[in-house]
Amino acid sequence: MNLWVTFRVAVRALLRNKTRSGLTALGIVIGVAAVIAMVAIGEGAKVKVAQAFDAMGTNLLIVTSGSSHGGGMRGGHGSMPTLTWGDLQAVRSDISTVKYAAPVCQTNASMQSDEQNWTSNVVGTSPEYFDIRNWPVVKGVLFGTADLDAGTKILVMGSSVAKKLFGEDVDPVGRTVRLRGSPFTVVGLLADKGQGPMGQDYDDVVVMPVSTFRAKIQGGLGQFIPGVIFVGATSAKTTTRTGRDIGDLLRDRHRIQAGLEDDFSVRNLSELAGASQQGTQIMTTLLAAVAAVSLLVGGIGIMNILLVSVTERTREIGVRMAIGAKPRNILAQFLVEALTLSVIGGLIGIGLGILIAQQLAASFQWPLLIRPDVIVVAVGFSAAIGIGFGLYPAWKASRLDPIDALRYE
Repeated sequence: MNLWVTFRVAVRALLRNKTRSGLTALGIVIGVAAVIAMVAIGEGAKVKVAQAFDAMGTNLLIVTSGSSHGGGMRGGHGSMPTLTWGDLQAVRSDISTVKYAAPVCQTNASMQSDEQNWTSNVVGTSPEYFDIRNWPVVKGVLFGTADLDAGTKILVMGSSVAKKLFGEDVDPVGRTVRLRGSPFTVVGLLADKGQGPMGQDYDDVVVMPVSTFRAKIQGGLGQFIPGVIFVGATSAKTTTRTGRDIGDLLRDRHRIQAGLEDDFSVRNLSELAGASQQGTQIMTTLLAAVAAVSLLVGGIGIMNILLVSVTERTREIGVRMAIGAKPRNILAQFLVEALTLSVIGGLIGIGLGILIAQQLAASFQWPLLIRPDVIVVAVGFSAAIGIGFGLYPAWKASRLDPIDALRYE
């Protein structure tokens, strides 16, 4: 008996009891669908985390000032200015793995256009800030070193602020806003960044030269930077090393002896992003493992149903053996039945899993990433389960004695 005939006989046997065959394959369907959906959502979550940290900046390190002490109370990092403009220059020039470094001074301030007013985050920085954060303009231009040196009263604006001050689909470039009583010209509209990991709106910001910020918005602290330093490393691989080098440089410049607490802090956002992605990967693996249990349960269901089928079809097996069917033909028939159930269940599970993943991705507003290798593995695993759990019933059927099988009532 060839394979095609064996397949047709197996399919006819399964179709004789459609309900039982469908319920048998249901465990495989659920298992495959769960594996595909969970892995797809997990991959989408990893991309979402990566996008959130990419929006902060590339290979980003944030250097903050130290904490204040007084009356037995200690303030948090940044409460005591300790970073100087000399520190910033040293970070730029003395550490080879630093690609960009920019001061970031910020405050909230109200600004007015001819039509509206809005309170937003105002940032004073240098041109390197936009390189560190991968933040281009979609209209107009960014300010440059000449504007920084001259203290020009210009700014670039986030899209959220532009909409509040000028309305939807209005080009703000060239318009004037008043900020702390001074007129500023909008020279650029920043590309949309979206929301950060904590829900903050990155686009609700205006950015100006730090020299202008210190002169018109918030007075400086002499030699100290009234804010933080953003540092962009040359690559993701050098970010950790760059953080260590910055720490060593600042300890030397601040004359901090061994064993004493630093009066600054260096935060590596790349490590935070990696930890977040690792947590997401662990959760995805856990969910996929739980889903794999469904496949095993489905395999056990196939074995149970086939054992029942062998008992019900004992006389049929005896007749087939009596007219010349060999044990290997009986073995092949039941194995094909098991394989057919598992493969059909796997194919249905693929469609159901993709549909579930699409619905979940739309609900969470995550990117949908269907991995072809996971689909192949899930279907291959379901087929292996069908063969593995169908082997014993098939072997049992092939070992029946034809005479006893014909006498079976």
